[in-house]
Amino acid sequence: MTFTLEAKDAQSSARAGTMTTDHGVIETPIFMPVGTVGTVKGVHQRELKEEINPDIILGNTYHLYLRPGIQTIEKAGGLHKFMNWDRNILTDSGGYQVYSLSGRRKIKEEGVKFKSHIDGSYHVFTPENVMEIQRSIGADIIMAFDECTPYPCDYNYAKRSMHMTHRWLNRCINHLEKTPFKYDYSQTFFPIVQGSTYKDLRRQSAEYIANAGAEGNAIGGLSVGEPAEELYAMTEIVTEILPEDKPRYLMGVGTPINILENIALGVDMFDCVMPTRNARNGMLFTAYGSINIKNLKWKDDFSPIDDMAITWVDTEYSKAYLRHLFHANELLGKQIATIHNLGFYLWLTREARKHIIAGDFRDWKDKMVKQMNNRL
Repeated sequence: MTFTLEAKDAQSSARAGTMTTDHGVIETPIFMPVGTVGTVKGVHQRELKEEINPDIILGNTYHLYLRPGIQTIEKAGGLHKFMNWDRNILTDSGGYQVYSLSGRRKIKEEGVKFKSHIDGSYHVFTPENVMEIQRSIGADIIMAFDECTPYPCDYNYAKRSMHMTHRWLNRCINHLEKTPFKYDYSQTFFPIVQGSTYKDLRRQSAEYIANAGAEGNAIGGLSVGEPAEELYAMTEIVTEILPEDKPRYLMGVGTPINILENIALGVDMFDCVMPTRNARNGMLFTAYGSINIKNLKWKDDFSPIDDMAITWVDTEYSKAYLRHLFHANELLGKQIATIHNLGFYLWLTREARKHIIAGDFRDWKDKMVKQMNNRL
């Protein structure tokens, strides 16, 4: 993978860049739609490609390992071929999913023993076998196995966990050196900064991760319930330390406002289930604020879903019709809302890129944050 910085904003730490992998170019800042089990929920690959048009999507190691299983993905020739997606894929390592299982897992130095949420069967993830699983899935960007701490988190626990994540990182790197690529393209490895919401731990972890010399770096353990101010404070500490000439990925973040504020702090890559999950619950994001389409006020509103017409669904259907679909519990309603929200998130990060290059990102960002804070 190569990464080229193309522009920097004079009034913030925002940057525009280009990442190039064997599956194509990724223009940053970028939002990666979450395709947990090899599908962005409710969206055909053709719609994903032609309407939402992301350079990269995300798959989930934990879920793909359980279903359909690594053997099936290998027989298909990797996840790209299995799901018929010829652009970039990033896989997370399963650390976050294992964290979210809380009562169904045991974390030890060797790795994590966990119970499947599907059938209750026991499995073990170690830094070594997670690298092998991600080799088999075949994503273009693969993540280190880490422990994601909860919020709030005791300082001593956060410190112990961070040091274990660093030891796990060394094991990941050592194992990758012995494990060749499975397919006819290369994979890029990102380690993950941890340290909960403690400034000294975040600094320490960022320095350790920067010294690992990977081609890109990620910031984990945020967006787990901490206030937005804490999220921004931790991100700022870390982005000041991580190398400028490598992409920075903030995992699991967030709202449209979170994304713009973190772009301003120097983050290049984002993923979050919010646009798809909230869409399925009837919440739409727009440049002028969020809409709860289930509300009575939209019952007889025959105006387009969104006049900005970012995707075809925005002007094809009215707010009243979309509200009707949700009240009738029709699957089409969730699909329409999902396409709209993902289209908006991709528009937002691409618009941010344009303004970084044009040199007026800060003013545009401040205006957008104010607008998007409205409930319509």
